Amino acid sequence: MHILVLDKRKKPLMPCHPARARELLREGRARVHRMVPFTIRLVDRLRADSVLQPLRLKLDPGSKTTGLALVREKETVDVSTCEVLRAITILMLLELKHRGQAIRDALTSRRAFRRRRRGKLRYRPARFNNRTKPEGWLAPSLQHRVDTVLAWVNKLMRWTPVTALSQELVRFDTQAMQNPEISGAEYQQGTLAGYEVREYLLEKWGRECVYCGAENTPLEIDHIHPRSKGGGDRVSNLTIACRDCNQAKNNRPLEQFLAKHPERVRKILAQAKAPLKDAAAVNSTRWALFQRLKATNLPVEVASGGRTKWNRHRLHVLKEHCLDAACVGHVDAIENWPLQGATQQPVLSIKATGRGSYQRTRLTMHGFPRGYLTRSKNAFGFQTGDMVKAVVTKGKKAGIYLGRVAIRASGSFNIQTVTGLVQGIHHRFCTLIQRADGYGYSWTQIASTQGDAGMGQATPAALSLPDLKAEVSRANG
Repeated sequence: MHILVLDKRKKPLMPCHPARARELLREGRARVHRMVPFTIRLVDRLRADSVLQPLRLKLDPGSKTTGLALVREKETVDVSTCEVLRAITILMLLELKHRGQAIRDALTSRRAFRRRRRGKLRYRPARFNNRTKPEGWLAPSLQHRVDTVLAWVNKLMRWTPVTALSQELVRFDTQAMQNPEISGAEYQQGTLAGYEVREYLLEKWGRECVYCGAENTPLEIDHIHPRSKGGGDRVSNLTIACRDCNQAKNNRPLEQFLAKHPERVRKILAQAKAPLKDAAAVNSTRWALFQRLKATNLPVEVASGGRTKWNRHRLHVLKEHCLDAACVGHVDAIENWPLQGATQQPVLSIKATGRGSYQRTRLTMHGFPRGYLTRSKNAFGFQTGDMVKAVVTKGKKAGIYLGRVAIRASGSFNIQTVTGLVQGIHHRFCTLIQRADGYGYSWTQIASTQGDAGMGQATPAALSLPDLKAEVSRANG
């Protein structure tokens, strides 16, 4: 995990190693500019005096989580084949968690309350027929995904010298699924053949055997209605199964193979015809995001989900959102991975939390008022969502707490830490670390190799670099 660096005029420079950041802070040549992601500002250097290398920001858009990877590129030419080889070095991994479902639920609740209020006004004419939507309109829950991703692209462009972007534009290439020999899609030939269909089925069936529910095991493509009985090769007739279940089923019909489990049969047949809700959300927003990325005036590279998976398998990279982003597009090699032989790699987890609510009245499930929020969103110099550090010296809650604060007019705050919610912390014990920006931050760890453990919680974001605590305290006075 590299540290972001700005010059003395807040122009982005190349990210540096944490050891180098500690040295600069210790010598007084840098100041802390931002805590999360940790950013320092040099006091004795300008961008014109620095050497910049090409950086690429890669995105793997998702319905619930979008992966981002900041990488440094190095291109070489193979003398024998004259082919351009691109090697990348991963500098930073991020995962942005969207709140589209929360927005959808809030709008549904608001619509129900409004309908109840206006239901008594029978003389009021209907207004829904007078509304016209502009071209390219997206539902608020979908527009949120585009806006938050673009917001973080712009943030990283302000903090790092990004020169190019990469986006996974096409999740599933339906033309290649129907005809792998389609002209103009050479990447689908040979080594990439079948990756589009397989990835689609893995997403559709939850990456587990549909017959026995086995996970973390090699899965094979199986025909729900056997080909020998007249079944076709369309994706609606395909599913995934472990090798034992696939061989046990053989060419028997589904109803005969699972005669003792009729409920599972109904579930499989219903899922075979059901569309992918999350895939539909990604497909609805991918072109809008692509157009917004092109408006940044940076070159945008696009690739399909099949190519991402092919790169991931070829480079032996684990299946994670942020690592999928690193494998988007043209990648021939990943250098210095894992970092210095470490078994766990840090990932900045960013959760979209919003900036509060305009509705100051809390309602019961029947629509009656049950409580009111204060008109002012600030209390004692703090705002809900601020990142604070509370040092309680005595009492039952003595200790040090770091996290997002929820204010009260009484001065007794709640702090959401990584380990849980801490209630009743007086405001005089709190120190502001970073103002609320609509996002919550935490650090997670991902395994570097296939043999390591999976995701695990790590320390809070602002304390994720313990060796920097002394320098940060001194820099902040």
